[in-house]
Amino acid sequence: MRINRTRLQKHLEELAEIGKIGETGVCRLAHSKEDREAVEVVKGWMEEAGLATKIDGFGNLIGRMEGTEKDKPVLMLGSHIDSQPYGGRFDGTAGALGAIEVVHTMKDNGVTPKRTIEVICFSDEEGSRFNKGVFGVRALAGLLEEGELVRKDKNGVTRKEALKEFGVEPDLSESPVYQKGEIEAFLELHIEQGPVLESKNKPVGIVSGISGPIWLTVTLEGFAGHAGSVPMHLRKDAMVGASEIISKFDRLIKKEGKDTTVGTVGSVQVFPNSRNIIPEKVEFTIDLRDIDLEHRTKLEEKLYTIIEETTSSYNLAHTIREDTRSEPRYCADWIKSIMKAEDKQLGLDSPVLMSGPFHDALFMSYISDYGMIFVRCEKGISHNPLEFAEMDDIEKGVQLLYQTALRIAQGEKK
Repeated sequence: MRINRTRLQKHLEELAEIGKIGETGVCRLAHSKEDREAVEVVKGWMEEAGLATKIDGFGNLIGRMEGTEKDKPVLMLGSHIDSQPYGGRFDGTAGALGAIEVVHTMKDNGVTPKRTIEVICFSDEEGSRFNKGVFGVRALAGLLEEGELVRKDKNGVTRKEALKEFGVEPDLSESPVYQKGEIEAFLELHIEQGPVLESKNKPVGIVSGISGPIWLTVTLEGFAGHAGSVPMHLRKDAMVGASEIISKFDRLIKKEGKDTTVGTVGSVQVFPNSRNIIPEKVEFTIDLRDIDLEHRTKLEEKLYTIIEETTSSYNLAHTIREDTRSEPRYCADWIKSIMKAEDKQLGLDSPVLMSGPFHDALFMSYISDYGMIFVRCEKGISHNPLEFAEMDDIEKGVQLLYQTALRIAQGEKK
């Protein structure tokens, strides 16, 4: 049984028109009017596939196909359809729409699953609007933190206000929605967002695990003064301190990191941000990831030493806020075994590779076994309008997703 490539491609192309920027870009921020429009369109496709749909209080879109054996833990498939503010057409959407296509193909072929199947488009995976992502999946898994609904976007809108404008009434007491044991497996397809598959000339990869990210926000405070009159040795320049920390952090990762280690400073805010005033306050983000938790911990400790020593030498005060901390999570061996067997049947010869970016699957792993499939993307580009995946590759990935899901839906388990 083959998936319907034409239908899947049509859905991908139509969804890319919602929040479109430029020729190929997409901006569908979490809980925005564009996000709601996309949810309504995708909801219709779910219903065409035979799924009963609902939008929960966290903004998740959920479709459900009842299985014949109600006592079996469910099979869950999905990803997300929100985007970065300057994003591409395939991040999240390939997996979300691919999951719907899996169920639609079952319906087309008269397949009635033994397990109940749920397809989910998770709310706010990206985290770009409220600087805290994977909101919907964390709500389902009971992993929300204090203050989630009062977090504000750049316009001062709280998440609670945004969700109400989106059309739902958030109630954190409803989290967690699922308990361990209620879900047999969660499967997610996603573009790789990296260059490994392209370097191996392979359309599809089977994921071994997801690196654990640490997100920190570092704030340095010095003292503002006139750029023309304060001698260099008397300055408390927060920008100079920040630049030294950033440079040393980069050298640390390059020198002592493994092939699986990455470190990034992606956002910097300066106050008062004037050319002729010594910077008094600098706030910047740090993103540190590795699949090796012990090694990541060692690098994190060295980073703190760098911050302490640098701020001391420049007479700066500093604070470090932890925004996200997740341990690496590994895909279930029994799911990988099914994927490898089906991959062989398809003749794909897919390599096994790890994920540096985190995904909804990372947080589903706390309540369920999970498996992931990667699809090659051109030059590894993602979070960019230039993001691109060939339809031939997406079709192969979704076909592997279908055959894996079919086996699990019909009763296979660990």
